[in-house]
Amino acid sequence: MSRPATFVPPPGARAYRLGTARGEFAVIDAPVATGVEAKGTALLLPGFTGSKEDFISLHEPLAAAGYRTVAVDGRGQYETPGPRDDEAPYAQGELARDVLAQVDTLTGTQQERVHLVGHSFGGQVARAAVLLDSSRFRSLSLIASGPAEISASQQLRVKLLRDALAVMNMAQVWDAIQALEPPEDAADQQDLDAGLDDLEVLRQRWLGNSPAQLIAAGRQLCTEPDRVAELAAVRIPLHVLSGEEDGTWPVPLLDDMAVRLKAHRTVVRGAEHSPNTDRPLETAEALAAFWNQTDQSE
Repeated sequence: MSRPATFVPPPGARAYRLGTARGEFAVIDAPVATGVEAKGTALLLPGFTGSKEDFISLHEPLAAAGYRTVAVDGRGQYETPGPRDDEAPYAQGELARDVLAQVDTLTGTQQERVHLVGHSFGGQVARAAVLLDSSRFRSLSLIASGPAEISASQQLRVKLLRDALAVMNMAQVWDAIQALEPPEDAADQQDLDAGLDDLEVLRQRWLGNSPAQLIAAGRQLCTEPDRVAELAAVRIPLHVLSGEEDGTWPVPLLDDMAVRLKAHRTVVRGAEHSPNTDRPLETAEALAAFWNQTDQSE
């Protein structure tokens, strides 16, 4: 189901550090394809223990559809530095302000509004950013990201991870995960948002994460309140996209959230918690179709 792990940007895309008023963030920035009319810019936020590379197979099809896509490592994720012992900079409000700063840099003096996409934990950060200032965004797409806290089974896994991080370093935790999990499940255990399957590449990403960021994000995933009513009151187009199976937020819960939000709903067949890596072409098509519809209604 998943594509082989690759952290190599597609042709035409650039990996660099985006300087903002709140620090530098590692990004992969893919321009609109040559000869294609530019329709807009999308900012892509990865999930828990994920990174900008989780969107790597979306860039080319979205560039061909007329959209510039910028995938970002959040504060303390993979190639974006962050404190390793202090959890305060990873509070949800701080991460939301990071997103607004990224938009400011990407749009510059033009103050262009962007399409915002958040996968899993990244969806909760994206929601917080929209609730903080919706005027920066043309739309919000939540990929496999639910209304409140994650499922009880996933909360247990996050608690085990947080307990391990309290007594072991990152390399030791990785080794413990591999010893406990069968090979086919190892990537998923270390990454609730997995879809990549090259363990050495995933190990390097894991080691790049800040332990404090992981602990703070895990706590947020287990305690996030239901903010659907708040988001429903925001007047921007909303999109709930998921696979047809999901153990982090059950699909019927995502269906119900879409109804409560009066949001566009997409279920990507053959995908689970990471449609962006399980079925990237279908996911890109769904995003582009939603954005096109949004643009036509403006």
